[in-house]
Amino acid sequence: MQGENLRNILKKILSASELQEGIAWHRRNYDANSIIIKQGDLGQTLFFIEKGVLRVAGKVELDDRRQIQPGVCDLESGSIFGEICLHRSQTRMATVTAATDVKLLEIDGESLSSYLDANPIQGYLFYKELFGTMIKRLDVANHRVESLMAWGLKVHDIDKYL
Repeated sequence: MQGENLRNILKKILSASELQEGIAWHRRNYDANSIIIKQGDLGQTLFFIEKGVLRVAGKVELDDRRQIQPGVCDLESGSIFGEICLHRSQTRMATVTAATDVKLLEIDGESLSSYLDANPIQGYLFYKELFGTMIKRLDVANHRVESLMAWGLKVHDIDKYL
């Protein structure tokens, strides 16, 4: 099952007495179509999906100042998002909306970061899984960029000059 390693690592980490539920992390339920985070907002938390599907979308401004929100990806149970806020407050990079009813763990980034610093073995295991997730996302993004570039070259008839 996708995210099973991360789920097990987080379960162990969040059971530590230093990370009390209701203080360092919360369980959240959202109905389908609810906005979880909005691009541009300041965030301090990261999320783990216990159940459900989320849609990640960015905002793009076209030449004539129209804006569109292209879908970036869907995230399923076992996925983490908002990890940019792990070490400090950061601006959210995308809007995340519930595609189905979802159950999430919302984790205070600074609390988790401090715990991982004090517990290097669990920190190593957590970051190992997080880096694996980020590498997969980067690979998908690279393929999309390459496909869009090829499409743009073909549409604008530039490929014949290459």
